[in-house]
Amino acid sequence: MSSGKPNKQRKARFQAPMSVRQKYAHAHISKELAAKLGIKRRSIQLRKGDSVKIMAGDGKGKTGKIDEVDVRRGIAYVDSYLRKNAKGKEIQIPIRISNLYITDLGLQDKFRSKAVEAMKKGDGKG
Repeated sequence: MSSGKPNKQRKARFQAPMSVRQKYAHAHISKELAAKLGIKRRSIQLRKGDSVKIMAGDGKGKTGKIDEVDVRRGIAYVDSYLRKNAKGKEIQIPIRISNLYITDLGLQDKFRSKAVEAMKKGDGKG
């Protein structure tokens, strides 16, 4: 991005196409997990099934699995981060992806496994 002005930075982020917003849907990986998998990257794209720890907000310190990722809004839903609505039903609270820390990857998806293997070799974006 060429401009340093905060309003232009913000505008570019919110008007970005989905292909660019997908790059914003990355969260930091725990050092232990990165060492175990042999990944040298700091962050990786968040996906359904990943185990995460909430690093900021009211749910700070809670852990759980990702139920849904909304790339357009830049939020995710963690299964253990809930509240009750007016009718008494438990609903999930959306949390920004930047406030999450990946503690374990869901490698059930063959594409995800392939991407992690590419990161190990260091030959691709993954």
